[in-house]
Amino acid sequence: MTMTHISAPVVPSHGRLRPLGLEEVSITGGFWAERQRVNGSATLAHIESRLESEGWLGNFDLAASGALPAGRRGREFADSEIYKYLEALAWEIGRTDAAASSPLEERFRAIVARVAAAQEPDGYLNTAFGRPGQGARWSDLEWGHELYCLGHLFQAAVARARTRADADDGLIGIARRAAELVCREFGADGRDAICGHAEVEVGLAELGRALGEQRFVDQAALFIERHGRGSLRDIEWGRKYYQDDVPVREASVLRGHAVRANYLSAGAADVAVERSDASLLSALRQQWARTVERRTYVTGGQGSHHQDEAFGDDWELPTDRAYSETCAGIGSVMFSWRLLLATGDAAFGDLIERTLFNVVATSPSSDGKAFYYANTLHQRVPGVPADPDATSSRASSSLRAPWFEVSCCPPNVARTFASLDAYVATADDDGVQLHQYAPARVRTTLPDGRVVAFDVATEYPADGRVRITIAEDGEWTLTLRVPAWADGATLRVNGADAAVASGAVTVRRAFRRGDVVELDLPVAPRVTEPDPRVDAVRGCVVVERGPEVLALESTDFGSDVVDAVIAGDPVERDGRVVVPVRNRSTGSVVEAPLVAYHDWAQRGPSTMRVWLPTS
Repeated sequence: MTMTHISAPVVPSHGRLRPLGLEEVSITGGFWAERQRVNGSATLAHIESRLESEGWLGNFDLAASGALPAGRRGREFADSEIYKYLEALAWEIGRTDAAASSPLEERFRAIVARVAAAQEPDGYLNTAFGRPGQGARWSDLEWGHELYCLGHLFQAAVARARTRADADDGLIGIARRAAELVCREFGADGRDAICGHAEVEVGLAELGRALGEQRFVDQAALFIERHGRGSLRDIEWGRKYYQDDVPVREASVLRGHAVRANYLSAGAADVAVERSDASLLSALRQQWARTVERRTYVTGGQGSHHQDEAFGDDWELPTDRAYSETCAGIGSVMFSWRLLLATGDAAFGDLIERTLFNVVATSPSSDGKAFYYANTLHQRVPGVPADPDATSSRASSSLRAPWFEVSCCPPNVARTFASLDAYVATADDDGVQLHQYAPARVRTTLPDGRVVAFDVATEYPADGRVRITIAEDGEWTLTLRVPAWADGATLRVNGADAAVASGAVTVRRAFRRGDVVELDLPVAPRVTEPDPRVDAVRGCVVVERGPEVLALESTDFGSDVVDAVIAGDPVERDGRVVVPVRNRSTGSVVEAPLVAYHDWAQRGPSTMRVWLPTS
């Protein structure tokens, strides 16, 4: 179906499904609304404070005044964090319908003005390159991240264009000038090169869609096709680190740096859809399937190597060395969502749900001011609380930390939560599909003018009942995702039982206002065994409940979890999942509560494990 103006991060010009934007879906309560509340009330201000105190925002002021390179602070890619923060602000402004005089809007405009002052007349924008005393423009494509930073600038502009296109703040013009420069420099007649960190591809494709500029999409396609030719310098981890070893359409699985791989795949999916390239889309689906089967943790996390933040080989999924970077999880959601829009396959929605609950939701602390960069599945030594005023080194932080020397994850989490409403539901020519379950208000119009309006009430994931109440009369089709884990799901329409199919269930009828559709998903705790080819967890099991992976913490076990052996089936009691656990050291069996993995270490330092030995 053809797309119209939609306030959403991903809006293909056509596709199997149309995303419903912030003006059509709003999360009204529950688990995700609380995450959004904390994000809007605490996380955004925390991020801006650190961008200022670290000097990363100040770099733009130095550029504007001609004072660089003296005084520049942060890594070569620090500019990108300002752009991700602007994107988060733009979505938050759109989500909350903030007034033009609101503090959010004022903060947004103030930062855009500082960015605008640093842009060169020809559109170039970067604080780490291009001036006397700095490296020349585009002189370090392997590690310089110039195009990567611009990709995030483009995504920020997309968020602004789709929420406040009429706002005269200058960001859209900044992005357009920078994109035009990229097309001149790296077009068919320009530099035959790529960036060492994929991101410009997805940024250009979406900016092209948002502004109606096909040349931006075409430039994204050029970058995609240039990957895999070995144009970047070889390094100790090989060119697969930046996906320059095999052409995208010839690869069989995601490999190398997990964030780069997912961003590149998301951009390739955009290009495949815009160009109706069925062979490229098929290749990406096959890569996704093998990656999920063989290189993805039970949490949805991706990346098992610390030294290069990368995917391991097939079945190489060590728990205590899991890197599972938060940004890789967000990249996975971006890739899966694009494939879902293109194909309608519910399996992509399953992975999105798993990753959101067990990677993205795990990163931030309950107060929204500290984060996990990496997400281990087995903590062997109790962590050390981070100094709230310090800056931590990436994965060396054993507990959530307020900021990192490489702080890509906090603003990435912020922009994801701020735009999350747009990942809840989609539409096609005959109805609406619900992919993620949360209390929500859904209002949209189908291409032929039929109005679809309903409200969702649920306590998911605490409870598996999802109650949809129709708000307007109309004949259309409601499709509800049935997660792969939900054996025994039931469906009732106005109290009458209806059949439930695997993957998704559809209800086609002439709805009347007040009609009720109830999907009941069995969220009782269940025991999951690993694939026997995963050496690291052979002889172990994991307990899951609904979409949530559960973990055992020493806080509840009473001693180090290294001594824990699961000794029976989990049960639910007094609102908690408990499991009989034998202590190897003492031989005694205790009934230990399990916590949702996304809540681990919220109560302080502990040892923790997700996979529990059976003997």
